[in-house]
Amino acid sequence: MKILGLVLSLGLLLIIIFTGFFSYMESSQIEESKGRLALEISKTVSIMPDIIRAFHSSDPSKTIQPLAEKIRKKTGAEFIVIGNKDGIRYSHPLAAEIGKKMRGGDNERAITKGDFYVSKAKGSLGPSLRGKSPIFNQKGQVIGIVSVGFLLEDINKQITENITKVLFVSLFALLVSIIGSILLSGNIRRDTLGLEPYEIASLYKEKNAVLHAVKEGILAINKEGFITMMNQPAKRLLHIKGSVRHMKADRLFPSDHLYEVLSSGIPAIDREITWRDKTIIVNSTPIFENGGMRGVVASFRDKSEVEQMVNTLSEVKRYSEDLRAQTHEFTNKLYVLSGLLQLGEHEEALTMIQNETTILQYQNSVVFNQIKDIKVQAILLGKLGKSSEKKLNFHVVPDSHLEPLPDHFKLSNLIIILGNLLDNAFEAVFGKEDGEVSFFATDIGKDIIFEISDNGKGMGPEEKSHLFERGYTSKKGSEPRGYGLSNAEEAVRELGGMIEVQSTEESGTDFIVYLPKK
Repeated sequence: MKILGLVLSLGLLLIIIFTGFFSYMESSQIEESKGRLALEISKTVSIMPDIIRAFHSSDPSKTIQPLAEKIRKKTGAEFIVIGNKDGIRYSHPLAAEIGKKMRGGDNERAITKGDFYVSKAKGSLGPSLRGKSPIFNQKGQVIGIVSVGFLLEDINKQITENITKVLFVSLFALLVSIIGSILLSGNIRRDTLGLEPYEIASLYKEKNAVLHAVKEGILAINKEGFITMMNQPAKRLLHIKGSVRHMKADRLFPSDHLYEVLSSGIPAIDREITWRDKTIIVNSTPIFENGGMRGVVASFRDKSEVEQMVNTLSEVKRYSEDLRAQTHEFTNKLYVLSGLLQLGEHEEALTMIQNETTILQYQNSVVFNQIKDIKVQAILLGKLGKSSEKKLNFHVVPDSHLEPLPDHFKLSNLIIILGNLLDNAFEAVFGKEDGEVSFFATDIGKDIIFEISDNGKGMGPEEKSHLFERGYTSKKGSEPRGYGLSNAEEAVRELGGMIEVQSTEESGTDFIVYLPKK
């Protein structure tokens, strides 16, 4: 309705403007043409020899009156009045006015200056438009004046008739404008699905907000392969800067799969492309409209982010399992104590409680008094429980000291780093009688340093060179392996740090992690 109203208003405004303009021009032209005609007739009459000679006769009106009336009837003028230089009439449409003084007071210029001009004045017949011409004798002296006029009433009547014709044309134009506006509005509403302009603007703003708010990259191309839309996450993921509208997709990144979907009309799910330093997962869906292919919309995800999320969830699950192991271990000890007490072995039960208390006091003293970051405390407690259940000797070095970590050290990153390195150390000493794993932490200086040591079998140069490669493992088993250390190294790099490995065969392994505080 808004579009219809605007188009109709614009059409009506234009019609009013042009109608007013043409009416003004028409009235001006009619008045100008009548004035020019009156002046030309008066000039013609003023130079007629019979008129000039009649001024020297004893009764000028006898000659002038019939001649003037004949000319008046032939030319259609309302009056032709001829008078002497004193303004006394020698001719007039009304014979009774002959001999009387001319009215209007507009003869001065013609009589005194000899000018030819057009004027408006009220005479004996009413207001009129007049052409004034002086009459000269053979000596060039003004001897009379000719006044040819058309009544303003008749001129206005003619103007009204002409404007009425213009108005009829304007009304017809208005009718055509209304019909055209309705048809145009209907066509626009079909193209905009019946939405008003403000609704379209609102949807456009919402679409842009949603596209730029989602984390996934989104891109759309038309049926010719030109990009019609790309959000900021897609630009960041594909390392693209600036505007990309009306550019071919294949000029910016590998997009063969998009053109395949465009030609086949079959969606492509979870396709992988390698671009720059990333592996990107792409889902492409064709867009159909009115039974025809309109284009393709594609979403992009960084595979490493998906893998990192899966790995984080895996580590959180493992951390949860460690806590359950700790709970299970203490439950088993409570059952043993209960059994000893029921059997009357009070001394044995007391000894067991004292031993456990001593161990816990020692462990908790280091963990809670010297490791003051809650996230690291939680990880260590879980690993202490796991080592106890697996009968592994795991301890926190008494010289360790750690203040609460900066905010950018996320729990997920710490779980991936410390969890994987400790689990790797546990596996290295599992089954060894004197197997031992130690954890050391310090925040002295500009870096946070974690050191995880084991006295397992160690590694040779070949194994060390592939240690952080994704999927590489020296262990055998049915479960997928070779991702833990790779994930840990990736998390360290994300925090701007580095991992140092010191290991020789049969002497154990030390992992030293350096993480900058800022």
